[in-house]
Amino acid sequence: MPRIGSHQVPARTLLLIGVDSVAFVFILILASALRLRGTLSMEIGEVTYWAKIALVVAVCETSLYFNDLYDFQVVRRRIDLLVHMMQALGVACVVLSVIYFLSPNASLGRGIAVLASPLSLAFLLGWRLSANATNLLARGNERILVVGTGDAGISLVRHILGHPEYNMKVVGFLDERGMDIGKSLVNPKIIGATADLEKIVQTERVDRVILSLRERRGGTPIRELLHLKLAGIGVEDVHNCFERLSGRIALEHLSPSWLILSDGFKKSAWLLASKRVIDILASLILLILSAPIVPLVALAIYLESGGPIFFRQVRVGYMGREFELIKFRSMVQDAEKNGPQWAEKQDSRVTKVGKYIRKARLDELPQLFNVLRGEMSLVGPRPERPVFCTMLEEKIPYFHLRHSARPGLTGWAQGRFRYGSTMDDARDKLELDLFYLKNLSLFVDCAVLFETIKVVLLRRGAQ
Repeated sequence: MPRIGSHQVPARTLLLIGVDSVAFVFILILASALRLRGTLSMEIGEVTYWAKIALVVAVCETSLYFNDLYDFQVVRRRIDLLVHMMQALGVACVVLSVIYFLSPNASLGRGIAVLASPLSLAFLLGWRLSANATNLLARGNERILVVGTGDAGISLVRHILGHPEYNMKVVGFLDERGMDIGKSLVNPKIIGATADLEKIVQTERVDRVILSLRERRGGTPIRELLHLKLAGIGVEDVHNCFERLSGRIALEHLSPSWLILSDGFKKSAWLLASKRVIDILASLILLILSAPIVPLVALAIYLESGGPIFFRQVRVGYMGREFELIKFRSMVQDAEKNGPQWAEKQDSRVTKVGKYIRKARLDELPQLFNVLRGEMSLVGPRPERPVFCTMLEEKIPYFHLRHSARPGLTGWAQGRFRYGSTMDDARDKLELDLFYLKNLSLFVDCAVLFETIKVVLLRRGAQ
């Protein structure tokens, strides 16, 4: 199963992507046959024809992804599906039109496009509606049994219930002492005691056992788990399962031994050197491309509220070293005259220009100089202020681990979580940051940057 780091891409998502891609290819061939007729056999024999089709499929798939058509939490109702599908195909047509204007030889032809567009909309809508109506994508559910009633296991089950694309069914919990049988923890209830593990696995036809014991010393059914493992039943620690499914590391009952013994948290010299080279080259390119925009942003800020144009603030970076972060000022002057505070939704301190440049992420552009100076990276945990770091390190375990890598202009947490403004938000973002640190690689960085493009284009997450 394909993974991003240790995060497993759901099979249901892969099935949708695969069917959509094959559908686009066949629709384009059908449209070509209707349009070209006798000359189609000559076109199919040309490498350039397949390259043109590959371009269309890549643009359409990217547009479907950017319009949340692979996010099962967003597209639930039929009207949402129709709206998102029309938006996706409309954007794809616009992008392809621009590409064909710049490179006419890349086009399959206007006649083929006219035929393929309605065919694509009709097929994609029909395929997804029929798949939902027949429950096709939910078949073959993996039956899960949670051994123990630890908080991490309860959080895992809540996560599974909210993501039907995992094709997993939780049959219930097993209580360590067998005293609360019948009690409901989430939706699946406690159906037995750990002493009855093998019997319940057999009667409930369990495929995978998840360990979430509150106390493992003397309470882990070692012999029974070994028998199940040898019988082909999957046995997995709750933290490994939660990481694999959600792309985050649950903090509940997370032990130092798990962090020490788990795979990951590797930082080879080659990886760090490659990241640094990419940071420098990408920052220079982005600074050159944004050069026409920077004076306009600076002028807009000055005309609305005067100087200063730039906002400088001390943040905590790599290995706890402090540095001065640079941004375009998006708040009123003296925004923190009453002391440090997190930004809030609909923050009254944000100026009119500030609201726009925050949504478009233009206020972040000066941080490219922080990246060039080596104080930040393109991808990494977002840097926090010293006062908040001190407070969060006292209340959230392992918070200091996020300083083991350079802070980033964007990060794994930024693409998957809203703007944090509470202690609970900080905890949730740390779970995502720990996943990134554990799975640090250039491939994960590319996935983060791709997701960041989507977030920026759709103007999500900023406050």
